[in-house]
Amino acid sequence: MPPRLDRTDRRILTIAGGVFLALVIGASLLATGSDLDIPTSYSAASGGARAAYLLLKESGYKVDRWERPLDQLGPGARTTLILADPSGMANLSERAKLQQFVSGGGRLVVTGNNLPLFLADNTLIPDPLLASGWKRAQAVSPAGITRASREITIVPQAYAAPGVDIVPLYSEAGRVVVAKYAIGNGEVIWWASATPLTNAGIREPGNIEFFLACVGQPGDRTVVWDEYVHGFRQSLVATASQSSVVWLFVQAGVLALAVLLTFSRRSGPILVPRRDTRLSPLEFVQTLGGLYQRARVASVAVDICHQRFRDRLTRRLGVPRDASPEHLARALKDRWGSEDADFVATLDSCAAAAANPAIKPKQALRLVQALYSYATKLKLYGS
Repeated sequence: MPPRLDRTDRRILTIAGGVFLALVIGASLLATGSDLDIPTSYSAASGGARAAYLLLKESGYKVDRWERPLDQLGPGARTTLILADPSGMANLSERAKLQQFVSGGGRLVVTGNNLPLFLADNTLIPDPLLASGWKRAQAVSPAGITRASREITIVPQAYAAPGVDIVPLYSEAGRVVVAKYAIGNGEVIWWASATPLTNAGIREPGNIEFFLACVGQPGDRTVVWDEYVHGFRQSLVATASQSSVVWLFVQAGVLALAVLLTFSRRSGPILVPRRDTRLSPLEFVQTLGGLYQRARVASVAVDICHQRFRDRLTRRLGVPRDASPEHLARALKDRWGSEDADFVATLDSCAAAAANPAIKPKQALRLVQALYSYATKLKLYGS
């Protein structure tokens, strides 16, 4: 018969399940994307770019994947660098190296609306409302790229603002969605999205010709496909740290911790809860007080407190136990420097109350409190 879970175990598992569900939802909301919509050359999904990468290889291009930081790029002469919808943001050294790469004769093909995060560029105007579906863009300038294809299919995510240095290549509804501009001896070719090189988009009429024209001639240039901006690293650990695998391990750790807590709680030593005995001091005092109250003998309570006080005080002062209140008051003044005008009257009242069975409970309580106050002041009752 399987063991039954008690209420606490069920509560632990319920909390762990809630945390696990929250992590799953958080991971899905915070994820920057998946293989379905990242144009990486490793992905065969509709939004991936494996077909375009293999096309370059089979067409005679010398093409390599780049899985290192951009600041480790080599010379840009006769090299085409592809940044397909890059994520994140380049640091200062990477931006400087990318600028140097293009200025030295390199060609940068970059897609999406993150170009200003990698190069100093103020010409792009992001517009998420544009990305509502595939659009047919028309060539607007005579160039080698536009001669290869008069129309392309693209999902625009931004558009290029008019500028002196900007050469518009394709536009859709009057907005420039493909443009190029020169930096030093090189050039930057910007696409409004990576649609023409994705596995689904490259099949559209004109997109293959457009893509190959942007890359350059097969024997003329080396093609570098940047996968570092998609989270791929040279080591497996570095790649996993940039992907959703980290969330998977976090979720598995939370679940394992919940199982461990549940198991250890049931398998660890069992501590018996502490129970107050019927002879505890507080219960004894309450019982004794109730007894005095029912018997209407408040004088007895005063007498007990009075005798206990005198016993402790005479021992501390070293005087006879039957010393008068005046004698005790003088001893306190001479030895401890303690003097109280009401001390003698309080002791006399306590002695009178002890012999008066008709004393009121409130009066008896005041006398007992007065004795306790003197005892505390004189430190007669040790802790």
